[in-house]
Amino acid sequence: MADRVPTGPALLAYLAASPLIAVAGPLVLRRRLARGKEDPDRVAEKRGYASAPRPDGRLIWLHAVGLGEVLALRGLIGAMARLDPSLHFLITSSARSSAQVIGANLPPHTRHQYLPLDAPRYVARFLDHWHPDLSVWAEQELWPGAVVAAHARGVPLALVNARMTDAGFARRAKARGLYHDLLARFRLITAQDSRSAGHLRALGAGQVQVTGSLKSAAPPLAADPAALAQVQAAVQGRRVWVAASTHPGDEAQAMAAQAALWRADPRWLMVLAPRDAGRAGAVASALTEARLPFARRSLGREPSASDAVWLADTYGEMGLWYRVAETALIGGGFDKVGGHNPWEAAHFNTAILHGPDTTNFARDYSQLQAEAAALQLAPAGLAAALQDPVLPGMGERAARIVHNAAKGLDPLAADLLSLVRP
Repeated sequence: MADRVPTGPALLAYLAASPLIAVAGPLVLRRRLARGKEDPDRVAEKRGYASAPRPDGRLIWLHAVGLGEVLALRGLIGAMARLDPSLHFLITSSARSSAQVIGANLPPHTRHQYLPLDAPRYVARFLDHWHPDLSVWAEQELWPGAVVAAHARGVPLALVNARMTDAGFARRAKARGLYHDLLARFRLITAQDSRSAGHLRALGAGQVQVTGSLKSAAPPLAADPAALAQVQAAVQGRRVWVAASTHPGDEAQAMAAQAALWRADPRWLMVLAPRDAGRAGAVASALTEARLPFARRSLGREPSASDAVWLADTYGEMGLWYRVAETALIGGGFDKVGGHNPWEAAHFNTAILHGPDTTNFARDYSQLQAEAAALQLAPAGLAAALQDPVLPGMGERAARIVHNAAKGLDPLAADLLSLVRP
């Protein structure tokens, strides 16, 4: 039996209108399919039709919206599995890219599905099939229909790894009543930092624990052994660095630095991995304009001795690039997008460089910098930084941080397991 919780006018209005999502849903999905935004083999999952059987036994359902958030759940799943090896796990997400990457990085006893659109019939179909024994939502996305429906069925709810900037809070404060009613249905809420916790309380959450980011405790990204051997052979004898999760501003800095390094010493090779592989055509044009010869990974090509850049325009292969790179420029810092996750690189003793804007990962980068495990760059400072002899020590210190962080998940895992329905 679900606990009695408030359902105010804003939430009632949303729930009353939500059946219309099923009316518009098929058209929206067809348009997204035509634009390559949905997986044609799995688009039915967006309407609640499961493409995998439910395993026997207790099932923990975890949802995150995007790629980084989904990958961060792996460490928490591992901690819960250590405490109770009989558990099974279901990860849901929304973005096609997240499914492509998590498919190669799924923990044992874990399945992935797309979260259905938030229409009552779609959500009911999803819950009828999966019957989760605990629902864990990560970071900041809450789908009101799914939250209310799960709670009504007596599924315990938890919100973990919550992160909310001042701007995000300002947007949500306009719908304070809606968030108050949703957050009241969660039995456990944890935040990455005290500022996010304060925002959640202001929106109506009760007790909020500050537990830090899950991303620093996630296990290393996987890499196919055969593909890794091929990549290692292709870059043998080169000085490899990676520009990861880049945007146009990051790429301008990276290309200028690589041009200077490569023209002085052709052993330098930059692996350029745009945040959105769909931008590969524009990135290729920019490389041509910069007179940097390159090979495109998506075309199956490897860099020749005369190539300056390997354009990694694929999804799900960052585990390869971090394993062969001496240093990583983590993107988002030169484009006013708030930076991206530095921890994936840290597992591989890869020195971490970044631009000045780290708004979305301020606590993470502060921790790295406090332990001399990352370096913030000024514009035009990248080429010099890549040649700094202190970089190997930085990479080793970053690797120690993620190793220790993985040990700290057991208390949160235990709190979550205490909620699981018997």
